[in-house]
Amino acid sequence: MNTNSPGAAARFAAAYAALTAAHEVGDYLVQRTTDARAKGKPGPEGAAACRRHVTSYTATQAVALYAADRYLGLGLDWRRAAASLALSAVTHYAADRCAEHWADDSDDAPVLVRAAHALGKGGWLMNDRRAGALLDQAWHKGWIGLAAAVAAGRA
Repeated sequence: MNTNSPGAAARFAAAYAALTAAHEVGDYLVQRTTDARAKGKPGPEGAAACRRHVTSYTATQAVALYAADRYLGLGLDWRRAAASLALSAVTHYAADRCAEHWADDSDDAPVLVRAAHALGKGGWLMNDRRAGALLDQAWHKGWIGLAAAVAAGRA
């Protein structure tokens, strides 16, 4: 990091903006319809669809973070940037495997779905068809905030 680079708060703000914008693009514009429909299915088909989606999603975030770093002169450390992208990818995969399962209150539901129900979100998830998507997005954006902090930290 050079001495003329912005402070951690500015790096965080720029990283968060880049990762969040790329999240919207990667999650909605880049994602293939077939992967969106299959990523929550159990077994190899669902896992493969989710991996394809998370790969393209993470690539979209990587391009945005790189562009912000280069254009704004953020001075991001590549190891921290890679760690932030890995955090975003792993947590994105975990949530997206829950697709179409958020209202499931059975013991066979994905672990994040069971956790949401255990934390008192079950009524909302079972009675509002939008609840799963909203919870999914809140999860993603919360982790993006942490990923931006990781990217913005000192080397």
